Amino acid sequence: MELLRKWLGHPEDIYNLLRFKMGGYRVVMPRMDPDSLGCGLRTCYRYLNQTSRSFAAVIQALDGELRHAVCIFYLVLRALDTVEDDMSIPLDVKVPMLQEFHSYLYQPEWKYMESKEKDRQVLEDFPTISMEFRNLSKVYQDVISDICHKMGVGMAEFLEKKVDSQHEWDKYCHYVAGLVGIGLSRLFSASELEDSIVGQDTELANSMGLFLQKTNIIRDYLEDQMEGREFWPREVWSRYAQKLSDLAKPENIEMAVQCLNELITNALHHVPDVLTYLSRLKNQSVFNFCAIPQVMAIATLAACYNNKQVFRGVVKIRKGQAVTLMMDATNIQAVKAIMYQYVEEIYQKIPSTDPSSNKTQQVIASIRAMSLPGSSMASRHHYSPIYLSCAMLLAALSWQYLSTLSKATEEMI
Repeated sequence: MELLRKWLGHPEDIYNLLRFKMGGYRVVMPRMDPDSLGCGLRTCYRYLNQTSRSFAAVIQALDGELRHAVCIFYLVLRALDTVEDDMSIPLDVKVPMLQEFHSYLYQPEWKYMESKEKDRQVLEDFPTISMEFRNLSKVYQDVISDICHKMGVGMAEFLEKKVDSQHEWDKYCHYVAGLVGIGLSRLFSASELEDSIVGQDTELANSMGLFLQKTNIIRDYLEDQMEGREFWPREVWSRYAQKLSDLAKPENIEMAVQCLNELITNALHHVPDVLTYLSRLKNQSVFNFCAIPQVMAIATLAACYNNKQVFRGVVKIRKGQAVTLMMDATNIQAVKAIMYQYVEEIYQKIPSTDPSSNKTQQVIASIRAMSLPGSSMASRHHYSPIYLSCAMLLAALSWQYLSTLSKATEEMI
C-alpha cells in the first residue's frame, strides 16, 4: 500500500509513466536501426548498452554521424575509467597506462586482458573500439584523443592524492567530468549541428560536467564511504567533523546536514552557466542529450538539501518524476521553469540557523533572475479536479500493475 500512497500523492507520475511507456519515450529517445550498422559499430553499441543503458538511450538518439562519435568517445573513456578503477593493477603499471592511454587508440592490436573489473570487455576487445575510432573523421579523432590524454593524466594525478581544498575538488571534477563536457561540446561543434561557440567556450562546458559530478558526489556520500572512497573536500567537511566518516554517526547528524547544505550551495553556483550553455543549443537531439541530465541533477539536489537521509541511505527522485523531467526538458523555457521550481523548493527548506543560509539565498537569487517562471511551469503542475479524480481512481485500480511498470521503466531512466 506504500506504493499506492506514493502514486496518490503524485498523480502526474501515473500519467507520465503511462505516456512514457506507451511511446512517449520516442520523442526524447528515438530508436536507432542496428541493421544499418557495420559489424564493428554493432559491437560498439552492444558494449555501450552493456556498460550504461541510460547513456546508451540518449546517445543513440543523437542525430547523424555525431551519434557514432559520441558512442566511441564514451567507450574510450569507459575503458580508461576501467583501468583507473581496477585495484588489481599495480600503481607502477597503472600510472603509465593512464598517461599513455590515448596512444593506444592508434595501436590496432593493443588490448588489456588482465582486468578484474565488470566492464573489462571494453579493454579485452579494445581493438574493435580503436578501429571504429580510426574510422571516424579526423576532426572527431582529434577531440577524443586530446580529451583522453588530459583525462588520463588527471586520473593519474589523483590516484594517491585526496581532495583537500575546494579548488582541488573543482580540479578533480574537471578531470573526470568537466573534460567530458568540453569534449562533447567540441564534438557538437565539429558535427556542425551546433555553432562553433559551443565548443570554444570551455568554461561553460566545464560547468556542465562539474554540476553533474558534484551532484553525484554529494548524493553518493554513504555509498562511497562504504566502499572506502572519499570525494568530499576536506576544506569543507573538516569544519564539521574530525573525520569524513564521522558525519554518518547519529550524534553528528546536525553538523553533517550543515556540511551537506554547504556543498549543495557550492554545486548550485554552476546552474547559471548551465542555463547559458543550454540557451545556445539549436539541435533538438543535442539539447535533449544535454538538458535531461541537468534537470535530473537539480531535482536530486533539491531532494538531498537539508535531508538527513543522505547519511542513512539512498536519496533518489521518484521514477515518475524522472520520466516527467525527461519528457518536459525539451526546450530552454521548460528547463528554466524546472530549475526555478527546484531552487524554490530548496529555498523553502533553508534553515535560518544554517551557516550557509546567506550564500544559499544569494545563489538562488542569481538562478531566479535567469529562470523566471513562464506558462510552461503553470501547465506542468496545475491539474483539473476531473483529471485528479481519474488519476486517483486509476491508481487505486492499478497500483499493482504500476509497480511492475515502474520496475520496467527504471532501466530506461
